[in-house]
Amino acid sequence: MPDNAFIGKPEAPTDQELAAQLGPAKALWEELADGLARDIEIDVREWNSYSRKAGWSLRLKRGKRAIVYLSPCRGCFLASFALGDKAVQAARASGLPRKVLAIFDQARRYAEGTGIRIEVRTSKDAEIVKKLAAIKLAN
Repeated sequence: MPDNAFIGKPEAPTDQELAAQLGPAKALWEELADGLARDIEIDVREWNSYSRKAGWSLRLKRGKRAIVYLSPCRGCFLASFALGDKAVQAARASGLPRKVLAIFDQARRYAEGTGIRIEVRTSKDAEIVKKLAAIKLAN
């Protein structure tokens, strides 16, 4: 997995800094965030950094519930989920590509759920993230 582009940065990135790091993936970032707001009513976007070593991520929430974290990298971004058991079962039954199911097989389990990270470089990757976000919200 690629490293966060904003490791060591003391404050949240500006839109210009984000665009410089994401490059062409900035359009996918915006399309995904806007699509989730429209399609599953994501109504909160907040930058978050747990430590300077981790970098920054954009937490997308519906109300108080965190749905997905977008972490900017150089030329791409990661979409991270914590999925409960019902959401994992629904995702496995949803017809996701084999490469995504392999991520589930190798994922670590945490108290808040199974940790899934999807590297987003193409519109197909963004569609997988949208599907997982809808599954998480439904379960």
